[in-house]
Amino acid sequence: MTETNDQGALTDEELEFLHSIFDLAREGATEKLFAFIGQGIPADLTDSKGDTLMILAAYNGHEAIVSGLVERGADVNRLNDKGQGALTCAVFRKNESLTRYLLNNGADPKLGGQNALAVTEMFDLPEFKTIIEEFLSA
Repeated sequence: MTETNDQGALTDEELEFLHSIFDLAREGATEKLFAFIGQGIPADLTDSKGDTLMILAAYNGHEAIVSGLVERGADVNRLNDKGQGALTCAVFRKNESLTRYLLNNGADPKLGGQNALAVTEMFDLPEFKTIIEEFLSA
């Protein structure tokens, strides 16, 4: 087993465990992920690129994980190092139900450098631009 250094760096085993938590969000392993969160893993756990569990789940279309993270207090507006949030991922992946869910739960479509509204224009997604504009005008 690798020891932590004087600055409190994580051991190889701890890093491997944390990587496995992110994999659960990517893969849609809802029950396993929420069991770990129930044992103290933060709902807003963030990797070295700034991706949260919610961002990874949204990108991969795992709506049950996204909604469960929201219920457990995860921040729907947390951005990664590229200025992307879960809503940006949902729009980019053309997931209408997840886009609407995130908007209805406080996700800001104008937040971040690569925000959801900008993505609708960048990737020519007029139907998602309409969804966002209707939400903003409501």
